[in-house]
Order: sequence, then structure tokens, then C-alpha cells
Amino acid sequence: MPEKRPSVLILGAGAVGLSFAAVLSAHSEVSVVCREKYAKAIYEKGLELSGIWGEHLIREIICYTSPDMPAGKNYDYTIITAKGTDTENICNEYVKVLRNTTAVSFQNGIGNEDIIQRYAPLVIGGTVSTNFGFISDRHLIINSQSDPVKAGIYPDSHCSSKEADILTSFITMFSKCGIEVIESKDIRSEIWSKSLLNVAVNPLAAILKAPIKKLGDDDLKETISGLINETFLVAEAEGIDLPWESPDSYASYLRNYQLNAFGEVYPSMYYDIINAKRTEIDLLNGYIAKTGRKYGIETPYNTCITNLIHCFEKSRRILF
Repeated sequence: MPEKRPSVLILGAGAVGLSFAAVLSAHSEVSVVCREKYAKAIYEKGLELSGIWGEHLIREIICYTSPDMPAGKNYDYTIITAKGTDTENICNEYVKVLRNTTAVSFQNGIGNEDIIQRYAPLVIGGTVSTNFGFISDRHLIINSQSDPVKAGIYPDSHCSSKEADILTSFITMFSKCGIEVIESKDIRSEIWSKSLLNVAVNPLAAILKAPIKKLGDDDLKETISGLINETFLVAEAEGIDLPWESPDSYASYLRNYQLNAFGEVYPSMYYDIINAKRTEIDLLNGYIAKTGRKYGIETPYNTCITNLIHCFEKSRRILF
């Protein structure tokens, strides 16, 4: 008897979500909620993925463009890849789906999982350090990956044996498709660790119209160090155990490895600014500033960067 294929729904499927859909479709029953232009192109010619995760062409994939979905349909996993600014709205719109599924967050920023926990019985947090992009509305490309995908029960590994089995099955689902996913015993730490990169470089790259590699300039060293130092202080206050011994050790890792690993890539915040979209700054530097205030920790660098990005969001003419 053939093995039952897991059912997966991907909410907010842009470049990240559609790339996951293309890969997972080999061994899973995948549906996506995406923009109408993507759904139309996929129905006409299929979903295609190129790059370091291999070549995939998926002809049969179910696309939805709204919460108007078949009643009573349950999914083993609902993966949320929407922008963090849309997390609350997504959860409200798909509350009936989320209450009967394991929800998985592969999103930028800090705090998404805390929102999702209010809607789903079990949440898996995840990190993806990969450069996804569109070739066309139906064709995605993955150019680079600086770290493996990581996933863990949120907020920590203190879970039941049933929950641990669900996580194992989720990771196995990816492994069957050739994608390495590392189980994290402390996914909150992983999320904060990834966010360190986003906090340190995303807004600066957007402001300077520069690819990530260019942020190794000596004139930016003090600013980046300030952003990192403040994030370490706030993380410590929150009880987050970061994998680096000190802010300086992370700053060295950033300069010597991460900036080069991403090379000429521009962060999503840069594209949000030039396309007059709301950024995820409040889930990154803004989150650090807000949480710092809660603990009486001064965060002048993160506060300044947050305010600057808010100005650019209000009026692109300031920058472009």
C-alpha cells in the first residue's frame, strides 16, 4: 500500500513559498495561497524552479488567491512565508485552517511565531538563509544559501513525544525532497541569530542602495557594531542564548563570512523601499528598540535606523 503523502498548505506564497512548493510537490500534496498573477501563470504553464535546489517543473499544483477554499479540508502542515507585517492578518483570514494544523513559520523578523501561537495548536519555527528570486511569475531561482534550513518546536524543545514526532516527520518530508533541514533544540536562538544579520545589514543596504557585500566598508563599521551591540544586550535581557561569545565575535563572523556569502544580493527591504511597500523594520531594528525600552536598555542605533526607514516608507522621494 502506497505511503500517505503529507498535505501542505503554503500561505503568503511569494518567492520563498513558491520555491518550497516546487520542491515539496515531489513527495507531498501541496496547495498554495498566492497572488492572482502567480496563480494564473502557474495554471497556464506550471511552476518552475531553477538553481541550487535543482531543476523542477510542477504541472499539478493547487493555487488559491483568497480564503475562499473548500470547507473541511485539513492540512498536516501550514507553512507561512508571508511578510512579517502580514502575519496577524494572515492568521485572522485563515483561522479555521490554522486551528486544525501544525503551523510553520519561515519568515523574517522576530515575533511572528508569538502571533501564530494564538491561532494554531502547535508552532514550528524556522530559519531560511537563502536567496530566492523570480525569473517570471511562474519561474523561481535560488542563487545562494549561506546556512541550512533550520526548524524546531517553538518556543523551545520542551515538548511532548507526539510533538517531537510531528517535527521529525516535517524534517523527513524535506529530506525526501533533497533539502537538508537541521533540527534545532533552541529555535528562538536561531531566529534571533538570523535576525542579527537582518538587523545589521538590511536597512543599511536599503538606505545606501548597496548590495550586502558592500557593507564591509570601514565607514560603516561603527554603525554596524552599534546595531549588533544593542541587539546582544536586548537578547540577553530576553534570555536568548546567542551562539557567539560576544558582539565582536559576531561582527567578525559577519565581515569575514556572511557579507561575502551573500555577495551582490540586495535584501528584501531594499526592494520594499523602491517599490513603495511597507518594510519589516518593526520586526527587526524596531523590535530591538521596542524591547530595549521594556528593559530600560538604550538603543540609539536601532532607534535611529528604524526612524530613517519609516521616513523612507512614507516618502520614497527622500531616497529615490
